[in-house]
Amino acid sequence: MAPLHRSLAPASTALAVCAASALILAVPAQAADNERFQVDRQLIRKQGDAVLALLSYSAILDLTASSLSINNAQSGNPSVTMSQLGGGATMSKETPIYLEGAIGYSRYDPVFIASKGNEQRALPLKWNSGMLQGGVGWDFPLSEDGEWVVRPIANIALGAIASDVRLGQWWLENRTGIDFDFADGGQMTAGGLGAALMLDYEHVEATHEIDLELRYSYMHLEGIAGSKDMQSKADSSTANLYARWRAPISDWQLLGKPFRYVLEASHSRYFGDQAGVLGFDYLSSLGAGIELDSSAYSMIITRTRLVGRYMFGNNVHGFSVGLACSF
Repeated sequence: MAPLHRSLAPASTALAVCAASALILAVPAQAADNERFQVDRQLIRKQGDAVLALLSYSAILDLTASSLSINNAQSGNPSVTMSQLGGGATMSKETPIYLEGAIGYSRYDPVFIASKGNEQRALPLKWNSGMLQGGVGWDFPLSEDGEWVVRPIANIALGAIASDVRLGQWWLENRTGIDFDFADGGQMTAGGLGAALMLDYEHVEATHEIDLELRYSYMHLEGIAGSKDMQSKADSSTANLYARWRAPISDWQLLGKPFRYVLEASHSRYFGDQAGVLGFDYLSSLGAGIELDSSAYSMIITRTRLVGRYMFGNNVHGFSVGLACSF
């Protein structure tokens, strides 16, 4: 997968792609040379709020933002990396229980600058987070043929956040001479509750298949364990429109089924604390790919899709390659 690229200028804002601005660890200039640096606890709290806002991308199912890498245009180094693997399905028309789940990971590097008098040091510190999300819903048919369905969903999320300060405290203290009491506040366990409402349309014919989804998701995340300095919270929501067209490629058949091409489009709009945390409040994608149907055989996987996507939004653009399976 290739990263999204964002133009960041001038140089004074080149490192502002992360949600949190540079964290300054400072003491008065007249402090003694052997006095250790202290940390601004309010800035730690702001960092925690920003991390939770970023974590919302992993806590809410969203194809458009399922895999992101934001590059700093000045340095060429990734400032934010996020990945999400997830999906959902209805058990059957007779038992219209909908289940979904996702696992997400993110890593970003706000700039930490330690200063003491006229001396300044840039610290190579990054934040790491993991998130598990699950949801249960119910399909209410809106048409006799069952093609139109409205689906309310209840969601729960649990995640963990740790800084490289926390993971490498001993090494950093010995290399920099800084007392990282902040490491006690550099980790947090977060929990969240949310809900979603989806309008789903599925139309299947021998010549083509159409999928349409309109979804609005809300998630409240809050620190539930860890340092008292990191007991942050975030309220985020996403509105997403997704469309997919599938049709056979001429008369080609593989594994006894038609070999299909796939066209898709998606648009996501972000609200609340999630909006603008990465410098954009919407993302769109256009994709094309192929699909292999293995449903004629006794296999768990019935369909496998390989899709390339072009993604774009406010001052960001890039492309990705995705692999998806149906069961």
